[in-house]
Amino acid sequence: MTTQDYPSRLSNPNSRKLGTFSYLPQMTAAQIRKQIDYIVAKGWNPAIEHTEPEFAESNYWYMWKLPMFGESDVDAILAEIEACKSNNPGHHVRLIGYDNIRQTQGANMLVHRAEMD
Repeated sequence: MTTQDYPSRLSNPNSRKLGTFSYLPQMTAAQIRKQIDYIVAKGWNPAIEHTEPEFAESNYWYMWKLPMFGESDVDAILAEIEACKSNNPGHHVRLIGYDNIRQTQGANMLVHRAEMD
């Protein structure tokens, strides 16, 4: 058995892997909707964050508004993701599902990878 090398380099922001699903192909709209369904079904609080691609490996991302406490409308969450993308062109956008019982992130995934020059 061999291990596959992912050619990720600091000098190339496009090559960086960012979170749970980043080693897989970009999620489709339907797949993102299923992930949001899962977050809502678990009762987790969705939150949206964004950052410039060159700072994506940092621990600090900008929060898009406050977490959506108690939000269970998948379309409302998708609309906020789209609003974040529109208002922050050139930024990566990620979705987080906060588990308020365990006081941790139950989910964290990139839902939009910015195009790099």
